[in-house]
Amino acid sequence: MGPVVLENQVGILCVICMVLLLPALCASQDISTYTSRATYYGSRNCRGSQSGACGYGEFGRTVNDGIVTGVSKLYRNGTGCGACYRVRCTSSQYCSEDAVHVVVTDYAEGDKIDFILSSRAYTRLARPNYKATKELLARGVIDVEYRRVSCHYPGHNIMFKVHEQSRYPNYLALMVLYAEGINDITAVELYLENCKQWRGMRRAFGAVWEMSDQVPSGPTKLRFQVSGNKWVESKNDLPASWNAGVAYDSDIQL
Repeated sequence: MGPVVLENQVGILCVICMVLLLPALCASQDISTYTSRATYYGSRNCRGSQSGACGYGEFGRTVNDGIVTGVSKLYRNGTGCGACYRVRCTSSQYCSEDAVHVVVTDYAEGDKIDFILSSRAYTRLARPNYKATKELLARGVIDVEYRRVSCHYPGHNIMFKVHEQSRYPNYLALMVLYAEGINDITAVELYLENCKQWRGMRRAFGAVWEMSDQVPSGPTKLRFQVSGNKWVESKNDLPASWNAGVAYDSDIQL
């Protein structure tokens, strides 16, 4: 009888652990579904905009095949840049039953509207026929449900791009691109070899991190802090001869 009792006790303990851990796991990665409204904006080739508030430039126009969005409260002072959401139209009979996967590349406001989609993304919310697409475009604003989802960039490591306004040795700005999973980039640090310490960059705006004094010379280590205070260090250094506008491969992924 002893071994049977012990086995039952172990089983009960496992169930208790699962019950206790499940809320913590859910809290760390919010997968709840919310309701809101969405509209769209016009742009070249129906894709995103190069002048988005996240500072992504061409990446913000073409990432995810231009199926991107501007957001308001989900922008979170730039922390929300690069986040991925599953958005589904619930407004009418012309809505597709399928959801669209969008990437946040911009800040935008509307009347109780959380998503200002590229027209390329917006039209994907309609049933796949001309009449349905025309109807949703004519409405302009539709009801949606959404939830945060993991980002996926097959074939891509995390890239760190030197912003076009960077000018050595007085100013350096970086953007982190292609970060997978449900992760916010909450800090970026460079390793200063001359004083043997990590030094934080400031969030300039959106997804752009800057350093305007003591810009390091020579190959420089860098690391990114993601949700949950986890630090991820790039396997590749920022080259000594970095060039503004160039994206460098970190050789890692989250």
